[in-house]
Amino acid sequence: MRIVVYTPGDEASAWCTELLRRLPGAEVWVFDPADAHRQADFAVVWAPPADMFAAPAPFKAIFTMGAGVDRLLRTPDLLALTRGAPIIRLNDAGMSAQMAEYVCHALVRHTRQLAAYEAQQAAGQWHKWPGISREEWPVGVMGLGSIGEPVARAVAALGYPTLGWSRSARKVEGIETLHGAAALDGFLRRVRVLVCVLPLTPETDGLLNRERLSQLKSGGYLINVARGQHVVDEDLIALIDAGHLAGATLDVFREEPLPAAHPFWRHPKIAVTPHISAITLLAESAAQIAGKIRQLEAGEPLARIDGVVDAARGY
Repeated sequence: MRIVVYTPGDEASAWCTELLRRLPGAEVWVFDPADAHRQADFAVVWAPPADMFAAPAPFKAIFTMGAGVDRLLRTPDLLALTRGAPIIRLNDAGMSAQMAEYVCHALVRHTRQLAAYEAQQAAGQWHKWPGISREEWPVGVMGLGSIGEPVARAVAALGYPTLGWSRSARKVEGIETLHGAAALDGFLRRVRVLVCVLPLTPETDGLLNRERLSQLKSGGYLINVARGQHVVDEDLIALIDAGHLAGATLDVFREEPLPAAHPFWRHPKIAVTPHISAITLLAESAAQIAGKIRQLEAGEPLARIDGVVDAARGY
């Protein structure tokens, strides 16, 4: 089998090494624009360039190096170049545990006022804030897929009242779940801390705007670990400055790296991290992709492969 690898960073060679470890005898190489017509059976990519699809025949499958596929699906010209090849995403590979840790840290840091204690330490002040009642901090998790569901479970395990919302119906044991557009407003009105773990699709782009964020309980807080395009930046800032929202923890942004002049950097009630809530773990991810390649090469039907993307749904 022949596998071509592309990532904009400097990890493509490491990916080749990890894939070869698990698929001995395979031919694996880093994509080179000068050799764009070299035919491969499979592509393993992140944000691939258009000329990666110049080979005479389409790939048997295209594997993404992450759980999100919006960078591929939301570029119509690029999607057309795939010529109908199935796109297969990572369906965890160690990301859900990291995401749950990040969300729980941001949640506890805010509700327990740990940022205020950090400021007090810097000022040499000794002051105890009142304890909290978790019942006053209902958390809503938007997106209950292979990453969102473990996030919701982790939050619930800390004792916070936890709701889940998704586009289609999902059941999560011990957590009340709602689904569909008709249930969204009611979900938001019951939530004080909103966690976004949604896939980015045309329907979710700009979903967290003034109208929807205004429905959160007074003093609400946003944690976004999905995609920056879900949030209307100026609406979020306006609601924080008006006092309806208490702040936000943001790991993803409409433009990355976040421009130096963006007001998020300097806002005292917004915590910013550089898209690190769930870092792709190379060994685990390569093992998952290699396993799926073996399934396909053995004639396993696509319907039995985890993570096959429905382009019409966007995930």
